[in-house]
Amino acid sequence: MDAVNAISREALESSIASATQGVLGFQQPDGHWVFELEADCTIPAEYILLRHYLAEPVDTALEAKIGNYLRRVQGAHGGWPLVHDGEFDMSASVKAYFALKMIGDSVDAPHMVRAREAIHARGGAINSNVFTRFLLATFGVMTWRAVPVLPIEIVLLPFWSPFHLNKISYWARTTMVPLMVIAALKPLAKNPKRVGIDELFLQDPRSIGMTAKAPHQSMAWFVLFRALDGILRVVEPMFPKSLRQRAIDAALAFIEERLNGEDGMGAIYPPMANIVMMYDALGKDANYPPRATTRRGIDKLLVINGEEAYCQPCVSPVWDTTLTAHALLEAGGDKAVPAAKQGLDWLIPKQELEVKGDWAVKRPDVRPGGWAFQYNNAYYPDLDDTAVVVMSMDRMRREHGVAGYDAAIDRGREWIEGMQSDDGGWAAFDVNNLEYYLNNIPFSDHGALLDPPTEDVTARCISMLAQLGQTEATSKQVAAGVAFLRKTQHPEGSWYGRWGMNFIYGTWSVLCALNMAGVDQKDPMIRKAAAWLTSIQNEDGGWGEDAVSYRLDHKGWEAAPSTASQTAWALLALMAAGEVDHPAVARGVEYLIATQGEKGLWDEQRYTATGFPRVFYLRYHGYPKFFPLWALARYRNLRNTNSRVVGVGM
Repeated sequence: MDAVNAISREALESSIASATQGVLGFQQPDGHWVFELEADCTIPAEYILLRHYLAEPVDTALEAKIGNYLRRVQGAHGGWPLVHDGEFDMSASVKAYFALKMIGDSVDAPHMVRAREAIHARGGAINSNVFTRFLLATFGVMTWRAVPVLPIEIVLLPFWSPFHLNKISYWARTTMVPLMVIAALKPLAKNPKRVGIDELFLQDPRSIGMTAKAPHQSMAWFVLFRALDGILRVVEPMFPKSLRQRAIDAALAFIEERLNGEDGMGAIYPPMANIVMMYDALGKDANYPPRATTRRGIDKLLVINGEEAYCQPCVSPVWDTTLTAHALLEAGGDKAVPAAKQGLDWLIPKQELEVKGDWAVKRPDVRPGGWAFQYNNAYYPDLDDTAVVVMSMDRMRREHGVAGYDAAIDRGREWIEGMQSDDGGWAAFDVNNLEYYLNNIPFSDHGALLDPPTEDVTARCISMLAQLGQTEATSKQVAAGVAFLRKTQHPEGSWYGRWGMNFIYGTWSVLCALNMAGVDQKDPMIRKAAAWLTSIQNEDGGWGEDAVSYRLDHKGWEAAPSTASQTAWALLALMAAGEVDHPAVARGVEYLIATQGEKGLWDEQRYTATGFPRVFYLRYHGYPKFFPLWALARYRNLRNTNSRVVGVGM
């Protein structure tokens, strides 16, 4: 008996029913879904340090819970990783150690000794990244000579200048503007306990100069920018006070236009924390409304589970809701479809139809029409969310005859068509953000200053346009997008996944798009991609990929233990490529059924997504809940039809 027929219809139906019930149990009373979004230890550590920076009253119970979390995620190597079971990371380790010491952990406690030894063994805290150095400068651990000069006057530069705020990504822009005010004022943390971490350095930390060249930086550009940094260091104190004040005023105007209530500027932790510290440096007390509102917003990012707590980098309700709706529409049934409709109805008013966000600088004639990732983030909607929301709404109206989505779908499509970059690809938030030389500035040691078009977002936008009836033959946007994907396929057959981990995610995204856009399934690029996916299947039938596949020197996919979400992506990809009857698909389905938990869901400790490759990874707690359900239901549905063709964009 072959593997395909070995999967009993009863086992498959039971698994789908159980997973559906599990997912429905997480729906909020108003119809939406929001799951935890966990990063690494740095944001919980920074949250502790922020409270002590501001000398806020000590919340002993909360600090104890965050301390429990930080101790639990410490690695076997003694330091802290960026992902579950990951390699040592210097900056994460320095921040976690600092936070635990601030909480009151003794430097002689075994876990602190191990951490200190691990940090020393790798050259000491001098090897921290730029963001960590800024933090340490505000605590007086290092001097401001250890960080790049970030003149606040940058905000006054014209658009034609080599550096302009609209030539960097939204996340860099929102983080840097308040940080530049802090750098201009050079405040010192209140730090009432006077905690320091000199013991993590192998030299006097106050003697340390600038960072070394990062691996991704070109020597020529780096030397040029380092020389510029040296010149600025000399002349910055001579800038006229009136010019500095004008620049601070311009930065404040930029920030206050985008404060975004308790959701925070950019709706992500780093700018929100920087804004609170900035207002403190400007002498605004804790009751000053913009500061107080932003500070409350930071507390809304906390997740408190029993004896542990951590701080999320942001929240993901729009993404979680639309993806869950897709999974439930695939599953079908008298409970799943009405629940999906409730979620989609919740999404309708979340569409941004009024505010022309920062994206409009390069696309002034395009009307707003996108969705953001978070509850509210009007200035920064994203193309990935928008495409996925539009596809879920279109599927609901097409398959279930539900009215009320047409206007939202039309505006979403219009916005995405207007946001295509000149190379045929689509980015996450911006258009033509291709100023790669800026990744060589000393501040950009993380290499994530830009938001260029990527394969996964491009694929999603093609999927959406194609699901709405456009094809490679009939649409210049789809044709240009497919051409972008043709030239970005890697030799072994995979595509890079910028926002998920990694080549499995990218390849899934692209195969769904090519299928929907009408590219022949015999096309060599589809065949090569499908063959690659089957070649990397794990022995247990699942798929996995390690975070280190996000490396500067592209080496491609890196093996890792199977996970439920990555297995689901591989299955959805193979089915989109016409391989529903392939034995690898049957083995993957068997893996999911065999690893399903008692409550119908899957346990997934590993991180399968990313904020910024190599520096910031994400664990979406919803991914092992809705993606496996989606894959199992897709498998059942295709096996029950003669055509075996996936008729939707995802």
